[in-house]
Amino acid sequence: MHNKSNVLLPTWIFEQAQDTNERNQLIDQYMARYPGYTILEVKGRFAICQIPR
Repeated sequence: MHNKSNVLLPTWIFEQAQDTNERNQLIDQYMARYPGYTILEVKGRFAICQIPR
């Protein structure tokens, strides 16, 4: 079974990123801290993720 989870992304990602590509790279690096989470989309400051449970 899969569930969704909202992960609040830190402010430094959005402050440091120069463009969308860099933002996505920083988000991917940050989300490595959450094994098993698959990013479905980014809404505002949240990564909407699918997680196995």
